[in-house]
Amino acid sequence: MSTPERDIEAVLDESGPDYDGFSFETPGGGHQSDVYLVTLSHAGEEYEVVVKFKPPGDVPFDVEPKLHEYVANRTDVPVPRILVFKRDPTVDVPPYFVTERVHGENLAEEFAGLSTDHRSRILRQAGTILGDMHSEIGFEAFGRLDLHDGRLIVRDWMGSWREYFEQLTRTHLSRLDDTRFADVADRATTRIEPALDVVPEDGVPRLVHDDFRPANLMFDAEAKAPITAVLDWQDVLAALPEYNLAQTEFLFVDSSFRDPEIRETLRSAFHEGYRSQRPMTFEEGYENRRPLYQLSTLLWRMAGFDAAFAEESGLAQARAEAQYRQQFERLIETIPS
Repeated sequence: MSTPERDIEAVLDESGPDYDGFSFETPGGGHQSDVYLVTLSHAGEEYEVVVKFKPPGDVPFDVEPKLHEYVANRTDVPVPRILVFKRDPTVDVPPYFVTERVHGENLAEEFAGLSTDHRSRILRQAGTILGDMHSEIGFEAFGRLDLHDGRLIVRDWMGSWREYFEQLTRTHLSRLDDTRFADVADRATTRIEPALDVVPEDGVPRLVHDDFRPANLMFDAEAKAPITAVLDWQDVLAALPEYNLAQTEFLFVDSSFRDPEIRETLRSAFHEGYRSQRPMTFEEGYENRRPLYQLSTLLWRMAGFDAAFAEESGLAQARAEAQYRQQFERLIETIPS
């Protein structure tokens, strides 16, 4: 029977260096169970790597290691270096890749306890990272990224951003069926459909990390650039930059803090960092579209709620559900009519 220990041992025997023994753990912050932090022992020294296996189901696995290389070669975004990628392992394990272990803490586990100054530094760098990505990497159409003959392509591409965003949001809505949030789907649809006219059709599709959130960032609070790595490049789109910006404001600022002064401080730091890499006015049009993009992001989070909070206590789940519902009510009222 396959076990994590047996699979990791098979990977190390196939692709790893000489070692005397190893230990492993799963990362916190909401990562999938197919990711393991592995510590190798050899000649009295310890070495750390990360092993990620292809999850079950029909998911494009090849694109993530490709994007690590692609982004590293074109931007200054901190991404872990790929050490090994096996699409067809000779041992009896799923496809896998191994990356270097970037030191730091998972931001999701520490963010709430940081000072406003530390949070501002993180948001400023987050803006710099997105501005760098959006400036340097563009595509010819909107859609999800995939690989074909070793080249990055846009899968199921669309020429209209409005149409693609509508499709993306309808997918999130459809996944609410049979969840604890199924009751909000009709209200969300009623508000979203007439508001889609404010979403532009045209624009240059840019690289968008569609899961850019604290759980996918490593950070060192004392470092000059506190974000030490951007992880989990499996959900990546060719999309309008403003969608990525609104998402980030929601996941880092609006869903985490109620104090208007703190929100404004962090938002300003994020905008400042972004504008250091790429012009952006954050004008009235963006502010009108922001709650629509953020509601779409919240619907995505609602659809994945049970998986994300499976290991939490009933009380923690109840609190998180109440918070999601409060966020829903706030956003539904701010969407332009």
